[in-house]
Amino acid sequence: MTWPEAGDALLTADAAVLPTGSVEQHARHLPVSVDSLRADHLSAELCEAAAAHDLAFVRLSVFSYGYSEHHMAFPGTVTLSQDTYRDAVIEIGASLADHGVDRLLLLNCHGGNREPLSMAVDRLGRDHDVTTHLLHWTDFARDALEEEFGDEWGHAGDHETSVVELFRPELVRETETEPQDTRSFPQTRTYRYFDDVTEQGGLGDPTNGDPAAVAEIVSETTDEILRALREDIENGW
Repeated sequence: MTWPEAGDALLTADAAVLPTGSVEQHARHLPVSVDSLRADHLSAELCEAAAAHDLAFVRLSVFSYGYSEHHMAFPGTVTLSQDTYRDAVIEIGASLADHGVDRLLLLNCHGGNREPLSMAVDRLGRDHDVTTHLLHWTDFARDALEEEFGDEWGHAGDHETSVVELFRPELVRETETEPQDTRSFPQTRTYRYFDDVTEQGGLGDPTNGDPAAVAEIVSETTDEILRALREDIENGW
């Protein structure tokens, strides 16, 4: 959009959508851009389907960098601090508020962003009067993903491999796709860095990737998110 087009769109849309991802290792078979690619394509799906739920969104550029300190043992990972990340999201929201946006959707596709995004949501609402919805995509898809892939579909595993195979299959290094060697997660503490858990950098068995199954999950999850948003908006949230 040009600035006049953006100005009109931001004033007439029901909300602006900020897709959030990361730049971090995703094992040996996927690029470091996986979470940002997911954020890009899944937010596009959301915005395209919005009209069917009587909603209209403006999709912002993907905020590609995230909080990824736990992946820094693997080259290619780039991380912001939690404070920097939180402040950047607040300043993005504040900029939008200056242009008349009063509702912001954060569509998050990276687990490490959860805590700083939650803190940013608080400040946007209290300091800038921006109604902010925090949507972790996998939270809405979790039941369907577990039904399809079991319990170990996480980082660079069955699910994320399937999503990249669906949207950007040319980026999957097929010769490097293999079951991941992992340790059990601790029960009473957290790990420090992800190489404490996995040698290759991923979880699960990426060879179980199924882009056709994920395409159906994406469609169902998109509708579920939009139904939840429509209901919250109608209820004054």
